[in-house]
Amino acid sequence: MERIDTSAVAHAILDAPGWARVGITAPSSCLREDAALELARVIADAVDAPASVPSPEQSTLPL
Repeated sequence: MERIDTSAVAHAILDAPGWARVGITAPSSCLREDAALELARVIADAVDAPASVPSPEQSTLPL
């Protein structure tokens, strides 16, 4: 079994939509569940995606 890269998971959480990151602390259980599902989707996509493919949402910075 392959170990999941914790750094990739951390970056996926930080790249997740803000509403999902905040939503997991919401008082409404329905909103918490929706937020948790969105975070899980983002993490699963990051784990399944090849590491060399940049996110289309990431802007390039000149060096």
